[in-house]
Amino acid sequence: MLNNFLRENKISAAILTIIRLYLGYAWFTAGFHKLTGGFDASGFLKGAIVKPVTGPDGNMVYSWYVNFLESFALPNIDVFNFIVPWGETLIGLGLLLGCLTTAAMFFGLVMNFSFFLAGTVSHNPTDIFLGFIILTAGYNAGKFGLDYWVVPFINKTVRKYKAKATA
Repeated sequence: MLNNFLRENKISAAILTIIRLYLGYAWFTAGFHKLTGGFDASGFLKGAIVKPVTGPDGNMVYSWYVNFLESFALPNIDVFNFIVPWGETLIGLGLLLGCLTTAAMFFGLVMNFSFFLAGTVSHNPTDIFLGFIILTAGYNAGKFGLDYWVVPFINKTVRKYKAKATA
C-alpha cells in the first residue's frame, strides 16, 4: 500500500519533489563548495583510519572498510579528490533537475554509507532515510522533473535497440 502510494500517487510525487529538492540542494552545495574551495580528502581518510568506528567493546566494527581506505583509497587519493566533489555536485544536479533521479539517489546513498562507515554521523542518517524513500519511489520521484521526458526516451531507445538485436 505504501509502496503503491510512493510509486504511483500524484500527491506523493509532489511530496517527493520537495524531498528531492532538499537533498539535491544539500548535495549540490556540498560538492560545489569542494570544487570551488579546494578539496583534499587525505586528512579525512587518515582520520578515519586512525580513529575507526568502534563497538562498545572497543574493537573495530568495520575493519574491512578501514582496510579499503588504507590499501586503496589513500594510495589513490587523487582519484578520490576528483570523484568526491564531482560526485556530490552531479548527484545534487540530478536530484535538483529530477534527471536520472534513481541513479543519482543510488550513488548518493553509496556516498552517504561511505561517509557513515568512516565514522561521520552528521546528517547522514537523515539523508539515508530520505534517500531510501526517493529510491523506493523510483520514477515518481522525478515525475515533476526532467525524468518525465528522459525516462520514456531511454525506454523507447532501449526497446528500439533490443528489437534490432533480435531481428
